[in-house]
Amino acid sequence: MVSLRATALSFFLVLGFIAACGDSSTPDPVKQCDSAGDMLCEGACVSIQSDPEHCGACDNSCGTHEDCEGGVCVAFCEIDGEQVAAGTMNAANACEQCTPATSSSTWTARADGTQCASGQVCSAGVCSAKCFIDRWFYDAGAPNLANVCEVCVPEASTTAWTPRADGTQCGSGQVCSAGTCSPKCFIDGGLHAAGAPNPANACEVCVPETSTTAWTPRADGTQCDSGQVCSAGMCSPKCFIDGGLHAAGAPNPANACEVCAPETSTTAWTAAASIPLLVGGEDLAAQGWTTVSQAPSALTYGADYVSLATSTNVGGRTSGQLLIVRANAVDPTKPFTLRVTMQVESVNAHNSLDSGAAIMGSFTPSVGNSTDRAQMIYLDSAKLGWADDTQSAAFAVTDGAYHVYELAVDAAKLATVSVDGVAKLTRNNFTTTGTIAIGDQTNDANVDGTTRIKSVERLCH
Repeated sequence: MVSLRATALSFFLVLGFIAACGDSSTPDPVKQCDSAGDMLCEGACVSIQSDPEHCGACDNSCGTHEDCEGGVCVAFCEIDGEQVAAGTMNAANACEQCTPATSSSTWTARADGTQCASGQVCSAGVCSAKCFIDRWFYDAGAPNLANVCEVCVPEASTTAWTPRADGTQCGSGQVCSAGTCSPKCFIDGGLHAAGAPNPANACEVCVPETSTTAWTPRADGTQCDSGQVCSAGMCSPKCFIDGGLHAAGAPNPANACEVCAPETSTTAWTAAASIPLLVGGEDLAAQGWTTVSQAPSALTYGADYVSLATSTNVGGRTSGQLLIVRANAVDPTKPFTLRVTMQVESVNAHNSLDSGAAIMGSFTPSVGNSTDRAQMIYLDSAKLGWADDTQSAAFAVTDGAYHVYELAVDAAKLATVSVDGVAKLTRNNFTTTGTIAIGDQTNDANVDGTTRIKSVERLCH
């Protein structure tokens, strides 16, 4: 049996065929848009690239304060009656821009730390000379709390710390060096490590705990060169012995036969060959000498000698006398050797116990006692001898040359007189007061002399 549903379907198919065969009209053609990027929307061609009602597709409307750009809805700002594209900076304030997501009607502050000009960043919407480091603001000149040798210098960098100038004081005894606080000195525009010497003076050194800006003198006595030590910050030929400085040639206060000889040692006394008692040309009084004199007499100085001259006035019953005297020249209890370098220019013949040119190894003011005079050495023009006339030796005394006269007394009190290294006289039982004298010992008329004394020394045994 055919169902009712099948019968009805067949009926409608027949009707449709009859209607189709009976309609002879032509259908309308499909409408096309000519421009690229246009689309037929609601019967009209529109640009889906720029139409805010059909942005990117039909019926895709952009929101308020949005434009269609390239088929995409893009937000904008409307400020002071003008449309402003997103991201545009405020011409009156580089730290403000159009940010529609924040506000479409007012300027929005740019992020803190944004570069807004050379050496400036945005801070709360204002362009300022500051640094923005590790998400913190620092005013120009503010130090890095973690390193005092770094500082905010916006003109150098707004995003990183700038090293302070080398030599900037950063702590007690410390200065900045390549951005680090270090125990150094900054002197004459240069950095110097602790302990570094002054290139111009070996007796100055960098001691930051004393000064970071000036050289510090080394301790007195510090070796600074061969045969030299530091003395008040200067390298000098001196000795530093037992905690004290001594000039070259200075004697040991405890032993005059030891001297400071820096070329030998700057830290110990050096044995001396002799002790200078008189240096010619230098003031006698300053060297510990006194004089015994009677006119007419004259004491004068040459470049390297002292001159003693006496004379007798015409018809005079006495003559001039001139002795130079040095107390404590020798130790009366010990052996000694005196060396006198002198020239006898002229001299009269001696009288017994008196001489116009004499060397006295013992003296008692004012002309010597009997013992002093008996063992006095007289110098005549062609000989020398003991003044008591017990012994003499020929010698050209007034030959115009300097000669070296030595008086040596040994432990047995044997005295030997040598001239230029040649023994001339000897004497037993020589005694001394420790005071010596040289020159014209007498005021006897016409017993005068003129001598030049270059040096007097006591030899060290």
